[in-house]
Amino acid sequence: MDIPPEALCRLDDIPDGTAVAVDALLPDGPENLIVLREGEDARAWVNVCPHAGRRLDWAPGQFLISRGALICAVHGASFRTSDGCCVAGPCRGQSLRPVAVRVERGIVWLAGP
Repeated sequence: MDIPPEALCRLDDIPDGTAVAVDALLPDGPENLIVLREGEDARAWVNVCPHAGRRLDWAPGQFLISRGALICAVHGASFRTSDGCCVAGPCRGQSLRPVAVRVERGIVWLAGP
């Protein structure tokens, strides 16, 4: 099934419990996003670690996820997958920048206008 160009991705393209990187046009400009699947739901954050401003993926679109935490491949900061808050590492207490998304008919969309 093809998806509309304004959609982020198909939910089925993300194995449950993992994340992918997608490009999106946000109100303040283009960003690369982390889209995490949890069952039939998805969460998203801007793919920038608050510690050093670098992407979190260890290879393009590949993320380390362990014990409910998304781990920055550069300095090892661990962010809870439930809310993006850093619970270990050099930016403890800071958070990933959330991006509101919704899932409709198996497609992940930006939520909002």
